Amino acid sequence: MEWRLLSGLSEAEVERVLASTRPADYRRGEVIFAAGDTGSTLHLLEVGHVALRVPTESGEQVTLTIVAPGEAFGELALMRRSSLRSATAVALDAVRTRVLRADAFRALVAEHPPVERLLVGILAARVNRLTTHLVDSLSLPVDQRVVRRLVEVSRVYARPDSSSVVVPLTQEDLAGLAGTTRPTVNSVLRRLEDSGVVSLGRGRVEVHDLARLAASS
Repeated sequence: MEWRLLSGLSEAEVERVLASTRPADYRRGEVIFAAGDTGSTLHLLEVGHVALRVPTESGEQVTLTIVAPGEAFGELALMRRSSLRSATAVALDAVRTRVLRADAFRALVAEHPPVERLLVGILAARVNRLTTHLVDSLSLPVDQRVVRRLVEVSRVYARPDSSSVVVPLTQEDLAGLAGTTRPTVNSVLRRLEDSGVVSLGRGRVEVHDLARLAASS
């Protein structure tokens, strides 16, 4: 397993961090934690994909991001001794995480101060992603934003042994990622389907030509 977020640590420090975690498994559709829960753990994602969603005033859930293997979520729990979850984390498939408790993280930092770079790296990656999405929202037409978000998640799910990519997300998920509505996403996807770039199924989009899709973004 390649932990990109641990790349700034020495091999010994990486081993120490991983030794301080415990494995946790979740079924597809299972809520790992919910917005408003008290949080005390960081999750390092080892297997599967996780959607981070926030509730709206209308009671709907908007997808903010998709977490891929090698990444982490729940990092705010390491920053404060008492922290409420700001989003709901849902397993999109069979998921395994390595759970790091806040008290274990503080003990690690006390013993190995460079380990604190783990948190800095996670926060920096989160800010970079949010900044990119914000700039896109302010500067790009909505159709292009939808295509860009679809390209991003397609790269998350791409497999080297397959020329096509199955993205097991709903149109509501894509709408949340692109900051638009489901009807708009449906309109964009229908045009892509008519051009042969994608095909649509229930709760999924199959991308047949990722290079062509990326060129149109």
